[in-house]
Amino acid sequence: MIGRARASLGLSGAPVKVSQITVAYQPGVPTLQDLSLSVAAGESVALLGPSGCGKTTLLRAIAGLERPAGGEILIGDTPVYRHGAAASKKWVGPESRNVGMVFQDGGLFPHLTVAQNISFGVVGRFRRRNSVDHEVVNELLRLVDLEGYGHRLPGTLSGGQQQRVALARALAPRPQVLLLDEPFSALDTTLRAQVRSEVAHILREIGVTVIFVTHDQDEAFVLGDRVAVMEHGRITQIGTPDQLYRSPRNLAVGAFVGEANILGARIVDGLAETVLGPIPILAPIDGDRADILVRPEALHMHAGEGAVIEYVEYYGHDTRYDLRLPDGTIVIVRDAHDVPRSVGETVGVKFVGSPVMAWPAD
Repeated sequence: MIGRARASLGLSGAPVKVSQITVAYQPGVPTLQDLSLSVAAGESVALLGPSGCGKTTLLRAIAGLERPAGGEILIGDTPVYRHGAAASKKWVGPESRNVGMVFQDGGLFPHLTVAQNISFGVVGRFRRRNSVDHEVVNELLRLVDLEGYGHRLPGTLSGGQQQRVALARALAPRPQVLLLDEPFSALDTTLRAQVRSEVAHILREIGVTVIFVTHDQDEAFVLGDRVAVMEHGRITQIGTPDQLYRSPRNLAVGAFVGEANILGARIVDGLAETVLGPIPILAPIDGDRADILVRPEALHMHAGEGAVIEYVEYYGHDTRYDLRLPDGTIVIVRDAHDVPRSVGETVGVKFVGSPVMAWPAD
């Protein structure tokens, strides 16, 4: 069904290249600093980072909703923004960039039906509204699994259904680039996971280039072919989810893209001597003092002594335990055993994982 929709709608992707752009809302205080990013045609890239790191500003600059103070932006082979002397300057307005955008709240018009909302996104290319729009709208409704909902008003739909309508409207003009700004943040936890999965399936099949903003690591890993971690207006690291999780560039990235235990260590004969005992490291480092990153799944909790359970979170498929070690260090352990354990219980804990990342201690 999705493949057929992609063919009938003529959907395709274009590469996006951002080169050394700067955006400053206040003089001398750049929100984006000399930032560069390349996205291949049909690729999905997540911009992941804490609030205020500049990820939405970057998205808006690509869309043409923010005017940078320097650099260049290309969509396909076309410069849509270029800073420079008068002869070389370039600015293409958002309406002419062949970009679709989905916002946090969907932005649907409450007084228009679902079909009318989607038709509102069809401008320029589809002018015969009584014929072409009807065909396109029905195909888009099938694409987002809302066939038969065209007559409904947005207020009668669930939050997830409204976001799928917003996605259909953004795809209606057949953009080559789709931008999403935290599109699931307004949904409750259960619905967010469901809609995220549905949208991920659609986006992987339609062939449009996707750039989306999120502060949720799970969302970034599910939807992104690659993830760009941002901090203070710069991209700290970009890579596949597996690369970021297993080989973070620094401790900050490692801690942001998943639960992490950061332990101080002394390096002896290629091993990190820690409060948990010796732990192998992936590569030698300068000096004999290190900080290492140990993921919760690399630790095993067992009957014994040496740690006290301080906190428990039950998830059904597994349980998170925060353990206090003899020196006061708190470590996170994920345990999928059926035997429940309680706060205050004494347990043993040991390292059972592969060699870990290590960095020279500050």
